[in-house]
Amino acid sequence: MTHRVLVLNGPNLRRLGVREPDTYGTTSFDDLAALCRDTGRRLDLSVEVRQTDDEAELVHWVHEAADERVPIVLNPAAFTHYSYSLRDALAQRTAPLVEVHITNPATREEFRHTSVVAGVATGTIAGFGPMSYVLALQAIAELLAEESAS
Repeated sequence: MTHRVLVLNGPNLRRLGVREPDTYGTTSFDDLAALCRDTGRRLDLSVEVRQTDDEAELVHWVHEAADERVPIVLNPAAFTHYSYSLRDALAQRTAPLVEVHITNPATREEFRHTSVVAGVATGTIAGFGPMSYVLALQAIAELLAEESAS
């Protein structure tokens, strides 16, 4: 059975490949989305990749996932550090949630060291570039398999 998974991305991530390539790499957002969809196919997941710079839209997508019991891979980007509305929406989740980051926030500026999302996530994967998303999707697939086996 193929499971639907939402890969949600917060502000500025559509600028991947051109935004601070020394920090975020040269992979474009379209390349990242293709990597996620390809990984999903290999894992028997139906992956839908979305990006928004709008906090309200991201919260709406999280509500949609909660209502439909859809797992989420989430790169909240700057919302990671201060969006309590996003955190509160994520706390209502009904399926696995993996927080991802391309870089390792703990090695960056101090304001990036705090995640308001981590406390309501199933887990966090950070610092592996685009592979962070691959690892997150693998984790989701494993969690869904465990759930199906019980």
